[in-house]
Amino acid sequence: MAKTLRVCANGHQYYKSSDCPTCPICEQEKKPQAGFLSLLSAPARRALERAGISNVEALAGHREKELLSLHGMGPASLPVLKAALKASGLKFKD
Repeated sequence: MAKTLRVCANGHQYYKSSDCPTCPICEQEKKPQAGFLSLLSAPARRALERAGISNVEALAGHREKELLSLHGMGPASLPVLKAALKASGLKFKD
């Protein structure tokens, strides 16, 4: 599929070959500079943010299976999440 030039609501110009409306420049600007969310892919980060999970304490209140059911969250993100919990002395809900 050929890439097409797009312009987001903020005026950023970017090329995309998929139907995904997400502006990569806006996504990069939203990416946290620190914390476990900064280590995740954009889809996984957005999935957690939509679920209201922005810190490790909130993360610890969920089961792994529950998180994997979120759109955008995949198994590759689990090691990052587990490491963040472990570093804070926490773990996923049983």
